[in-house]
Amino acid sequence: MKINWKLGSWLLLLLAGLLLVACGSDDAEPAAETDDASTSEESTSAEEKMTLILIENSWSASELNVAVAKNLLENELGYTVEVISLDENAQWPALAAGDAHASLEVWPSGHAANVAEYIDGAGTVENGGQLGPVGRIGWYMPSYLLESNPELATWEGFTSADAAALFATAETGDAGQFLGGDPSFVQYDSDIIANLGMPFEVVFAGSEEAILAQLDTAYSREEPVLFYFWTPHSIHAKYDLARVELPAYSDDCYATADSGGVDCDYPGDDLFKIFWSGLAEAAPDAHTLLSNMSYSTEAQIDMIAAVEIDGQSVEDAAQAWIDANEDVWRAWLP
Repeated sequence: MKINWKLGSWLLLLLAGLLLVACGSDDAEPAAETDDASTSEESTSAEEKMTLILIENSWSASELNVAVAKNLLENELGYTVEVISLDENAQWPALAAGDAHASLEVWPSGHAANVAEYIDGAGTVENGGQLGPVGRIGWYMPSYLLESNPELATWEGFTSADAAALFATAETGDAGQFLGGDPSFVQYDSDIIANLGMPFEVVFAGSEEAILAQLDTAYSREEPVLFYFWTPHSIHAKYDLARVELPAYSDDCYATADSGGVDCDYPGDDLFKIFWSGLAEAAPDAHTLLSNMSYSTEAQIDMIAAVEIDGQSVEDAAQAWIDANEDVWRAWLP
């Protein structure tokens, strides 16, 4: 059968159009699949962020540092953060093993051996840089004791039997009582007492809170109390305290610490942070934030005072600082 040429041309054009539509439809399909795959990859990436484990030590400033960091890591960088409580000595092997990822307030005077072993030696813990506040451990007592006992301003005043009798308790008998904190704290008070010939005995209160409770009782009655404490802390805003002048700190003095030879004052401490050595690779944005985290001694004291004097929770005090200091913490972000 003979087909009209015009009709044949029309049929060819129709067939070509159908082929073009089909090709266009095939081209469009993979593009849609690519978009879905990209979205899926982004979602998977977000879900795969590691859970960060921050170490909290048993004093208020440490708890506040962790609360500030946790808030920012979760709300600004999208991490899940777990907080664990460890004493300042046990935290080193935990970080070295990767069982925890950061501790945010280390007092260097008590950790030279740990720095040598874990940071300088094995390299399993990283020095995360200075936190900002400068700390100082020392011997303190209420200032009212100096009014009738001015000799107690320096360590020589504590070498007499009269001084021992003034601070003696039922627990210490004829010896004077020196009130320590948690036995896990860095402290050389037993060595200082023995090496300087003081008729005193260390009695551990058990915690920061227990020291404060005994101080509050003694202060309200204007009774004698000699105790281990530190700055920065809100205690210095609440009570009128005198720091006992011990023999001046020296590196040579503390070189004998392992053999019990310390007979001098505690040094000033530039507080610093420590990280698991794998943190920078595993969570680079979190590593950047924590490395940059730094604020002043005054800022830390204000937060501590909000908790210990004003009665705020640690979380509320940390949030108040974050709300008032966005220009500071924004600079910490990657």
